[in-house]
Amino acid sequence: MAMRMAARSLACLALAMVAVPAGAEVTRFDVTAREAGALGGRGFGARGTAEKITARATIALDPADPRNAVIADIDRAPRNARGRVEAVTDVVILRPARPSGTMVLEVPNRGRKLLTGWAQDADANGAIRLQRPEDAGNGFLLEQGYTIVWAGWQLDTPAGDNLLRIDVPVAPGITGPSREEFTFTDTATPKRVALSYPAADRASARITVRDRTDQERARPEGLALRFIDDTTVEIDRPAGVAPGALYEITYEARDPKLSGIGLAALRDVASFLRRETGPANPLASEGRSGIDRAIGLGISQSGRALRDLLYFGMNEDEAGRIVFEGMMPIIPGARRSFTNARFAQPGRNPGPQYDRLFPVLQFPFTYPVTEDSLSGRRDGILLRCRLDNTCPKIIHMDSEFEFWGSQASLLVTDTRGNHIDMPPDVRLFLLSGAPHGNPADAVARPSPACALPLNPINGGPALRALMVAMEAWLRDGTEPPASRYPMRGQGTLVPASQVYPAIPGLAYRGQYVRAELIEGTAPLPTVRGSYPIFLPRAGLDGNAVAGLRLPLLEAPRATYVGWNAQKGVDGPQEICTQVGSVLPFAATEAEREAARDSRPSLEALYPTPGAYEAAVRAATARMVTERVLLPADAEAAISAAREGRLARLGQ
Repeated sequence: MAMRMAARSLACLALAMVAVPAGAEVTRFDVTAREAGALGGRGFGARGTAEKITARATIALDPADPRNAVIADIDRAPRNARGRVEAVTDVVILRPARPSGTMVLEVPNRGRKLLTGWAQDADANGAIRLQRPEDAGNGFLLEQGYTIVWAGWQLDTPAGDNLLRIDVPVAPGITGPSREEFTFTDTATPKRVALSYPAADRASARITVRDRTDQERARPEGLALRFIDDTTVEIDRPAGVAPGALYEITYEARDPKLSGIGLAALRDVASFLRRETGPANPLASEGRSGIDRAIGLGISQSGRALRDLLYFGMNEDEAGRIVFEGMMPIIPGARRSFTNARFAQPGRNPGPQYDRLFPVLQFPFTYPVTEDSLSGRRDGILLRCRLDNTCPKIIHMDSEFEFWGSQASLLVTDTRGNHIDMPPDVRLFLLSGAPHGNPADAVARPSPACALPLNPINGGPALRALMVAMEAWLRDGTEPPASRYPMRGQGTLVPASQVYPAIPGLAYRGQYVRAELIEGTAPLPTVRGSYPIFLPRAGLDGNAVAGLRLPLLEAPRATYVGWNAQKGVDGPQEICTQVGSVLPFAATEAEREAARDSRPSLEALYPTPGAYEAAVRAATARMVTERVLLPADAEAAISAAREGRLARLGQ
C-alpha cells in the first residue's frame, strides 16, 4: 500500500510539473503543494471550502519584444538556449470550491499578503499565514467567490516565513552609482548592514550621518565605514549621535539585478492563470481556465508598483491581450516605485523622515496626459495602454495621510496646481480622515513619538464596497459610484494655510512632505524644482468635507485627520510616518465654551440617549443606497454605536 501511495504521489507531482507549451510567457508552473479544505476546512457559505495552491512559476521573456524592451537592462541580461531571459517567482492561490469567475491578483507588499487583512479583518500574521480557520477573518473575499492570487515581484523582499519572492537575473559588467540609507533604534556600534548591490570600487564609498533628514550631512569624528566583503559593510557610529539618525552611504556599484522583470512576472502569471486552458494551469478544467475577469490590486507599496505596471504598458501580455480588466491601487498617493531602473531598490518608501531622495515620486503623477512644467515632458499613467486599447477600469483609493505624506493632490492637479478631470474609466476615492492603514480592531491610543492620539479609522468597509462595485463594473457594466475626492475645482482642495478652522489642541503648522523633481546625479541626487501641493479642506468640525466618509465622520464624535505632528521637532516635512490623529469633541456645551472650541459638543449633537445610534443608522442607510458601504458593514456600525464601541474609537 505504501508503494502504491508513493507511486500516486509521484504521478501527481509529475502532473503538477507539466511544462507550458513553447512560446508561452510562463514556461513552467511547478505546483509544490495543493491543499483541499484549506484554512482548517472552514466553509464559506454557498462557495464551499477553500483550496490553497503553492507554486513556483518560471517566466521567459523575449528581450526584443517591445512589451519587454521597456525593462531596464534586459538587453544586457543572460539568455537561455531560446534567447529568452528567465526569472522564477513564488505563487500562492486561494480559491473557493465554487468560484465566481473573478480573479483578484494582489501585488504583495514586501512579500506580504495584505488584502486578506484589509478586506477580511484578519490579523496581520494570519493574513500572511493563511493556514488556520481564523486566518480568513470574516471570510468576505472567499464568500464573494474571488480566486485570490499572489505572485512575487520584489527582488529585495525581506527574509521571513510565508513571504513571496522572485529570483531575477543579473546584468553583469555594468557599473554605476548607488546609494543606501540606514537607521537604527539603538546606540550599539559597530552595525553590520548589507548593501543592495556589490561594490565595484570600495575605495570610493562614502558615509555621512545626520540626526534629522532636514539637517546637513556630516562626517563627525568616530564615523567610519568598513567593508567585510563586496556586499557587507560595518558602520562605526560616532558618540553622541541619537538613535534614529540617518546614515547615508554612496558607492560605485556593479552587476545590477533586473528588478523590472518583477512587473513582467505579475503580468505573465496573471495572464497564464487567466488564459491557459491546459493541464499546466492548476485552475483549468474541461478546457476552461475558470477565470472570466481579472482585477489587479495593490496596497501601499504594491499599489505604487501596480501603477508602474500600468505606466510601462504591462497590462498587455506578449500575445497582445489585456491582462487586468480592472485595477485597484489602494493608498499609493501620486507615487510609483523605484522598480524598473538600473540599481533599483523597490523596497524604498520615501516619506516624512527617510528615503526622501529615492525616485518614487516621478512624473507622470496622474492618469490622463499632462505636461510637466519643470521638465517640459508630456506623459500620463494611461498613455501607453490608450495606444493599444488595453487600459483597465480603475478604482483608486487613498487615505487622508496620502495628501500629507504621498503628494496625492498631484492626481487631480497639473504640475502648476490647476484642476484636472479624470477620464470616465477612472474613479478616485479619499478615505476621509483616515491614516495610511489600521487593523480592524484599532482604537485611539497615545503614541510616545506623536503629539496626538493615534487615529483608529480602518479602511476595510470602504475597500469591501469598492471591490463589489469594481466586480459589477466588469461583470455587467454597472457604473460604480462617482469619484469622491478633494478637487481644486470644487473648493475642497486648498493650500496648507487654509485647511482648518481654529481648533484648540489641533496644532497644525503646515507640515507636509514636499513634491520635488529629483534627478539621479552622482554621488547624490539633486533637487531641480518643486511642485505645488494641496490638502483636503476641513469643515467646522475639523473633518474633511470631501471624500468617502465612513460612519465615524458622518456621525462624528471627534476630529479625525490623516496626519500627526512629531513631538519635539519643527521641520516643515516632519510629521509622524503613515499615522493620523484624533481629537475628541467636548462632552458638554460648558466644556466647549470654556475651551473656546468652534466644533460642536457631543451634548449638542446627540441630546438624547438614542440620538447617536439614530445618526449612525441614518448615515449608513444613505451610504448603502449610494453603494459606498455594504449592508453587512452598515449593520456592524449600527450595532457598534448601540453598544458604545463606535463611540470609544473617538476617545
